[in-house]
Parts: sequence; structure tokens; C-alpha cells
Amino acid sequence: MAEAPAPHAGPNRIRIAVRASGVTAGETYLRSGRLRDIVPTEFPFVTGVDAAGVVDEIGDGVTGVSLGDEVFGVSATFGGTNADHAVLEAWAPKPAEWSWAEAGGASGNVETSTRVLDRLGTRPGQTVLIHGAAGGVGTVAIQLAVARGATVIGTASAHNHDFLRSLGATPTTYGPGLVDRVRELAPAGVDGVFDCAGGALPDLITIAGDAARVVTIADFEAAAHGVHMSHGAPAGEVDQGGEGGEGGEGGEGGATIGAADPPALHGLAIAAELAGQGRLRIPVAATFPLEAAAEAHTLVETRHARGKIVLLN
Repeated sequence: MAEAPAPHAGPNRIRIAVRASGVTAGETYLRSGRLRDIVPTEFPFVTGVDAAGVVDEIGDGVTGVSLGDEVFGVSATFGGTNADHAVLEAWAPKPAEWSWAEAGGASGNVETSTRVLDRLGTRPGQTVLIHGAAGGVGTVAIQLAVARGATVIGTASAHNHDFLRSLGATPTTYGPGLVDRVRELAPAGVDGVFDCAGGALPDLITIAGDAARVVTIADFEAAAHGVHMSHGAPAGEVDQGGEGGEGGEGGEGGATIGAADPPALHGLAIAAELAGQGRLRIPVAATFPLEAAAEAHTLVETRHARGKIVLLN
């Protein structure tokens, strides 16, 4: 823990007094140096992409929000939320149905899930396979895909199968035999595959029938398989013609990684509406005080947490 200069809300931004913020695998990669050749980072660097809190500064040009409002959102720099104050680029009202922990861990996974489901063109009547469905992104992606009218199959360890059913997915185990298990569950095939876990692209391509129908956020070998790897970046840093990215959950460094996809910030308002209808919850695997961020990183690195890991202020 250290003192850093307080951030301030510039034009079209707000600042919040943070009540809760999320921790993802991406932050552990930055910290460890695994992304040194992909995401140039100057240290010391304040981690954290998503947060929830109380608005205490409003930048020029901002409308529709007031001092004291409770909101959740993503940072203006895709970093900096694991702190007392954070500047947000996009936000939505905190749903009354969510605790601070749920709201603090929501926006990063909502943005990622919306971005990938948009890329896959997920729509009513389709069938989607989510590989690694019990993690922070997977649990949100299930619910957003179901809300779009899709049928969802999710892979996870057997002890998480009832949990996936409670979110609206049909569960199956990962590992050898995955292709046959999915074909049994979806004889007509699947329309898209969302890979949140990595390590199974050949099987996932076989299941989808086409590498173009697979999107990963976790497998750094995506380009070698002709698969798109999706990652986000601040809107001003997006290469619209790029392919791929470093991902958010899992993966190994060292592969060729392409430019960022446009961030799906419109997903925040959709998530807030679904939460108000009781159709979107944010599973929280564990919470830690901000001072115990190192313990939170250790848990993230096990890759066995069910849901989001959140820091509380």
C-alpha cells in the first residue's frame, strides 16, 4: 500500500469515492510482467478496471448524474480503481438489488461479456458454448446470453454444475471427450463459442465448426489457430482493424497479440436494467479489504475462484 496523487475528473468523466473494486487475472499479469511486451506500463501502477462508489467530482460536459449518486463503472484509463478514488469513463446507476461488492465487481465482466457476445452476434434462438463458465466473466456471460434469448452450455468442474444451472446454463465438464459431450447436448451444433479458460482451442473449433465462430479472452495461442482473441482498451486507443488482445482470464504470454476491440460500454446500462428486473446477479467469490490486495491476487492466480474477487474500501 502506498500514497499516490489523487485523480480528478476531466471532461466527460466523473470521480467516485470507491466503495468496492474488482481484481482480475489481467492485473496479476501486469504485476508479474507477463504483459510487458503487450501493454506498456509505467510503475508504480494502480491496478483495477471496475469499481462502484459515490460520485464526488463531475467533469465538464457530464449530464445525468449528481454529486452523491451511487454508480458502478469502468475506469477512464482501464486502471486505477483499486484505490480510495477513481475516475470513470463510463458508468450506470448502482442497482439497489446489488451489494457494493457485487456492483464493484460487475462492470469489467459485463463489458467483456458484452463485447464477446456482440462479436459472436449472439441472438435469440442460438446456442452458445461458454468454456470456463464458473469464473467471473463466465458467470456474467451466461446470464447476458440467456437474456438475449440464447441457449447456453457451460463447462466447469462437476462441483460447479448446480451453480451453472442456477444461472441458466446446461453444464458439462471440460477435458477429454468435450466434443462428444457437447454434441450430445446440442445435436444441431452450436452457433458460437466464448472461451474464458484457454487450453482447448482445437476442440472448441471442432465444436463450432469454424474458427471464426470462436472468440477467446484467455488463450494466447489464438492467432496460431485462426481464432480471434478479444481484449478491450480505452476508446481512444482502439485499432478498429486489429485482431485479438491479451484477454482477461487465463492464458500465457509470449504469443503475438493484436489490437484491442472497441469496448462495449453500452453493456453497463443493459446490466443495470437486467439487475433491476432480477435477471442479473454478480457472483462474488471472495472479498478482501483494500489493504489485503496481495491476498486477493494470490487467490486470482489459483484460477479456482467461483465468481469475482473484490476489494472493499
